[in-house]
This record gives sequence, structure tokens and C-alpha cells, in this order.
Amino acid sequence: MTCACGNTWTTGSTKPEIRVDICSNCHPFYTGVQRIVDTEGQVDRFYKRLEVRTQFKQAEESKAAAKVSPERPLAELDLTKRTVEAFKKAGIQTAGQFIEKLAEGDDAVLAIEGVGTKALADTKKALKRLGYELPASEPAAEAEKATS
Repeated sequence: MTCACGNTWTTGSTKPEIRVDICSNCHPFYTGVQRIVDTEGQVDRFYKRLEVRTQFKQAEESKAAAKVSPERPLAELDLTKRTVEAFKKAGIQTAGQFIEKLAEGDDAVLAIEGVGTKALADTKKALKRLGYELPASEPAAEAEKATS
């Protein structure tokens, strides 16, 4: 018998020659030394699959990050044209700018000319649907204080 590591020994086999990939001289269980035995490129194939998976994960993460980017224009949120124009006149063109204004309270957003409760609610729903974290609105904060 002949091993891939070069070790040879004889057995009582009827075949004149037997080749093996691993024997007791090179097996990690017996030697205590870890080594990767690459039979037919299995390790290379595994690393290729691992690399493809890593690239896919990175692409998914970047796609998710772009989805909640503060630089996303409000025009991409499927809001009414009137609402988008009212925000534009007030200097609010991106999701990040809207969230900053919303942090001041719902009344600060409602004070913008042309923005009513429906426009505010629609904008909040659109941002939540995309995964944005919105600051707590004032009525919700007052309700929490009342229940405590």
C-alpha cells in the first residue's frame, strides 16, 4: 500500500498495489498536527463558495444600508407631488432632513406651509416601511408619561 504522504507498507491484499490519501503516519488524529488534505480540489471549491457567499452578504448589507440612507430624496418615497413640493419649499429634500425636522416635534413639521396631518402621516409611514428609525412623536411621549 502507498499513501499520498509517501509512506508504504504491505498487507495481505490480493491487489498488487493500493493507493490511499491518508494513513496513520499523516492522519491528524494520530499525529496531532492539523493539515488540510485537498482531494480533487475540494478545499479550493469550498473557498470559492465561501468567497461568493461573502460577496453576496456584502452586497446585501450595502443594499440595506442604501435603503435607509439619510441622503435618500423624499421624491423616491411615493409621496404626493404637493407634499414633496411643500417640503422642497421649506428646504427639506432628503429623508435625513425630514427626520431632523421631525425630531423637533410633529408641530414643527405641521408648521410648514402646505403640510397637513395626512402628509405627515404618509411621510412617516413611507419612512417606517423602508426601515428608518423615527423619533418618538410628542403625543406618544405624553401618553407614556400619563400611563406611568
